[in-house]
Amino acid sequence: MTELLERVIEQLKILPADEQDAIAARFLAEIEDEKSWKARFSKTTDDQWDNLAAMARQEITSKDLN
Repeated sequence: MTELLERVIEQLKILPADEQDAIAARFLAEIEDEKSWKARFSKTTDDQWDNLAAMARQEITSKDLN
């Protein structure tokens, strides 16, 4: 465990239980969200990344023309 996380946990310990639970729920939701994004990105093929990059380039070019 990192020093920063240990400091956070020490601060959490002095909070009331309902505040601890609220913060813990946010942390858990954030961790699940991060897992979900990592899973999505890992399934993205090179062709999909290339298509996304092409769409971004096209959007940038169309904005430059306006």
